[in-house]
Amino acid sequence: MVQFTFSDLLGKAGIDPAKIKLIRHSFSSWHFRECFNRGLVKEYTAEQKQGFSEGYDYWAVFTSDKGSLSRFYTLYKVNGSVPNTPDLMPENWPIAGSFQGTGAYFNLERLDVLEQYEGRLIIDWGKATRMWHQKGTTEKPVVAIQAEAKRQFPGYQNVILSFDQLEEVVQNSIEYELWQTALASVYAVYLIVDTKSGKQYVGSAYGKDGLLGRWRCYVETYHGGNKLMVDLISAKPEQYKHFQFSILQLLEKTATADEVIQTESLWKKKLQTIAFGMNDN
Repeated sequence: MVQFTFSDLLGKAGIDPAKIKLIRHSFSSWHFRECFNRGLVKEYTAEQKQGFSEGYDYWAVFTSDKGSLSRFYTLYKVNGSVPNTPDLMPENWPIAGSFQGTGAYFNLERLDVLEQYEGRLIIDWGKATRMWHQKGTTEKPVVAIQAEAKRQFPGYQNVILSFDQLEEVVQNSIEYELWQTALASVYAVYLIVDTKSGKQYVGSAYGKDGLLGRWRCYVETYHGGNKLMVDLISAKPEQYKHFQFSILQLLEKTATADEVIQTESLWKKKLQTIAFGMNDN
């Protein structure tokens, strides 16, 4: 029986399967699961033993699915490595005992040549699921290409959204389920920048649904009830389209309202958003 394989797909994309290393991360691993939930899949993948990529220019990364099935995550180009010294440890890193300088930390560049298959392409890894990294020439049958994929959450530190993008995240609960879960699970101090004027606003989220609930208010009202933003949009009704949203600091949901507000006030002082921005107090 003739089967369409992942190596066939690579060939059609102009990539030599012999230069590809296949990597499969399993959700049964606590280390990987924690990194996945924190948006640190790239960083988790990048820390390996010295010489891990010898002979390979690209890594195709998969995550475990049912049984031996595996879901395509993304494709990376390998641009060398450096020792995995403690100073390279990512923020919010959950794994103790890593980044000791005895291994390697690879410079991975995500490629978009297979972007359309991310989260949608399912292959059969085969019986040897314990062999979590294999040659790209190993035949891996393509089992399915699903119609819709859930957008991967990139990690809190990488969240930078225009108003239109935020609107899509808030309103599309199918594609952005992972985003919504992540944003709803934390309190935070956030930053809004008017990219047209350069003025900044520091706010905080500590109510129901955490940061997601607070940002949803901006999608619904354009101003979130903030006095100077209300005045701005009254004068310039389309100005909200220039707002950019990002996260300054995360706080656990065990934090009290006073603790969150104190942290927010500190950021206002650091960024001088009362004197020069869109905060009025």
